[in-house]
Amino acid sequence: MSTKPIVVGVDGTPASDRALEWALDEAVVRGRPLHVVHAWTFEALADWTETTEQRVRAESEALLEKAVLKASEQRQDLPEIVRTSVRGDAAEALEKASEGAELLVVASHTGHRIRQIVLGSTSMHVVRHAHAPIVVIPVNDRELAETAR
Repeated sequence: MSTKPIVVGVDGTPASDRALEWALDEAVVRGRPLHVVHAWTFEALADWTETTEQRVRAESEALLEKAVLKASEQRQDLPEIVRTSVRGDAAEALEKASEGAELLVVASHTGHRIRQIVLGSTSMHVVRHAHAPIVVIPVNDRELAETAR
């Protein structure tokens, strides 16, 4: 039996919650551990808040815990779950996390088209650069309508 994990990226959005739920199911079916990854950034001179790096890290860890608890609450079977909070760009963090993985699961970008063009897209990046097969969970109609507002 392989121990290659299924890796899923989360960011606190409904789309990433659905990606996590899908990845949980897939990890159980395949008998694989699940690595849940959240990336965060902190630039002391660019973030004009009184937030500290430790606080941002703690918020990331809390986001991971909340997402995993929510996705796990109605499930009988759970895989081994590893939560990883990573400082850095989400696309690069997921690309690195995909090294040696069975599968990488992400939610598709829900941002405005201009944002996709100017800033790029995490899911687009990992589709091009990941080291494992990719599953991209699409946004649903409600999420698209909310984004259009």
